[in-house]
Amino acid sequence: MNVLTDNLSLYWEGFLGTVELTVYASLLALALGFLMASFRVAPVASLRVFGTVWVTVLRNTPLTLLFFAVLLGLPRFGLVLPFQAFAVLALGCYTSAFICEALRSGINTVPKGQGEAARSLGMTFSQTLGVIVLPQAFRSVIPPVGSTLIALAKNSAIAGAFSVTELLGTYKTLSELGYNIIWTFVWIAVGYLIITLAISALFNLLERKWGVAR
Repeated sequence: MNVLTDNLSLYWEGFLGTVELTVYASLLALALGFLMASFRVAPVASLRVFGTVWVTVLRNTPLTLLFFAVLLGLPRFGLVLPFQAFAVLALGCYTSAFICEALRSGINTVPKGQGEAARSLGMTFSQTLGVIVLPQAFRSVIPPVGSTLIALAKNSAIAGAFSVTELLGTYKTLSELGYNIIWTFVWIAVGYLIITLAISALFNLLERKWGVAR
């Protein structure tokens, strides 16, 4: 227990760092995932190709490699940002590919006749997608999106290897101070458990309110 009480401020700083990474990367992933899902079902061939390439490349690229590409590669092209911003970018883009596929699977559950009926009434593709299709698709994709964001929270641990303040990275300092490594990791695991349970509770609430009845 003393490893926690003696280093509460260090744990708290790492915990907040992981929360911030999770929140910002989740918002980016949801925005990009929605955009790419729209591209993948768009009537414009070039947009469908772009969305397909985005998903294929990111889903088949190891996240650690993507971190190297973003944090070490982008500065070579003149884009210099805080390491936390680069970590959010890497996590958000990577997760957006999985969010996109979850949303696309939900879109495919909506009967095609509803989209055709909307177009027959003169609605544009954007209006049909935003007003008719996505609200129905959203109800069926709440669980997989929640699971994906929980995975994002755990994946944020990679950022600690790139000088980003987050929960897992606290073990380096505590190990150097001579604390028991087992208890160090126990309290780190508790921190991640709190974050993932909070996300799970949020999406359980959303599912009870808007989810598809089973």
